[in-house]
Amino acid sequence: MTATPDLGTFQLASPDLLRSTFRRHAAGVAVITARGSHGPVGFTATSLTSVSADPPLVSFGIGTGASSWPAVAETEHVGIHILGEHQSDLAATFARSGADRFGAPTSWREGPEGVPVLDDVPAWLVCRIVGRVPAGDHRIVLAEVVLGDSTGAGRPLLYHQGRFNGLRD
Repeated sequence: MTATPDLGTFQLASPDLLRSTFRRHAAGVAVITARGSHGPVGFTATSLTSVSADPPLVSFGIGTGASSWPAVAETEHVGIHILGEHQSDLAATFARSGADRFGAPTSWREGPEGVPVLDDVPAWLVCRIVGRVPAGDHRIVLAEVVLGDSTGAGRPLLYHQGRFNGLRD
């Protein structure tokens, strides 16, 4: 027998309800990068989703107020990096407003299509943006995979309850 939710404790829809609910949802951690007009940009994302295998499509969300949004709004290509459990500091750097995301100790190189590619990640992709869909104060970016490498070592980094965590067996 399953427990019935107590409908006497529900909350009306709000940003706080959404945030507190999704704090209970463990999500993989990725860093999205792009070439901006003033240099590389990037941000930490937990909204990365596989959309289609044929053609290979992914999606992620980005706030229109984010410092990386102007570059993502204009660029044709982005880099997507799946972070390993050893990279919580890197995830925090790319999540922090005003941080020098590409300065030391971040290790990266210019990759295909001029996309910044982070070193030492379990997997990375370079993708061509095929759509930017308005969604409230965000845009859902649809991108087609062009190339990548999924042979890096490491277990995935997860985000849960407002913290970066490793996967436990």
